[in-house]
Amino acid sequence: MKTRLIKGVATVHSDWLKVYLITDRKRFTEDVLLKSIEAALQGGVRDLQLREKDLPLKDLHSLAVVLRQMTERYGARLYINDRVDIALMVEADGVHLPEKGMPANEVKACYPHLLVGVSTHTLEGARQAQKDGADFITFSPIFATPSKKEYGPPQGLDLLRTVCQEVKLPVLGLGGISKNRVSTVLEQGAHGIALISGIWNGPDIKQASFEYMQFFGRR
Repeated sequence: MKTRLIKGVATVHSDWLKVYLITDRKRFTEDVLLKSIEAALQGGVRDLQLREKDLPLKDLHSLAVVLRQMTERYGARLYINDRVDIALMVEADGVHLPEKGMPANEVKACYPHLLVGVSTHTLEGARQAQKDGADFITFSPIFATPSKKEYGPPQGLDLLRTVCQEVKLPVLGLGGISKNRVSTVLEQGAHGIALISGIWNGPDIKQASFEYMQFFGRR
């Protein structure tokens, strides 16, 4: 799928990045992983981040190739965590950078066609990502979640609201966002939600994806 461009620069459409699903292959056996990702796409997910930091480069590239083909079949966007080189090789729609990693403007200067997201965990980090020219940010962890323990205690809804008020780019809440918490997160001003456990832990990934997408009135 081709990223929306304005004068050659990638931009986030208002309908994009409502449910941003992040991969976690360790939850699945190898033969189930791709079936699970496809089930999420069948359920309506249209923004997928490939985030497998410990996967060898060759294997990461191979998986990215398969996911690029899969996301194109479903009209979905693919983002690669941290690896700009892999994103370029597979013609992904974007990259997702760590808060203390390469500044977004360095990527945008060389590859304006790529959407650039940044993981943020503090108000200062969110402000810096905006200053650096990120297209969107995730802010986490909103609630307690095993996948985000390394980033400290939950940020909470009050700080999420402050971030959404102070930065002008799309903010995606991440961390412990179960279906009964989605509306509360959006009420703070979040553009959308980012998910790991919320979808991958469910017994029916396609149905879980569909139910999350329904909060945004689409499938």
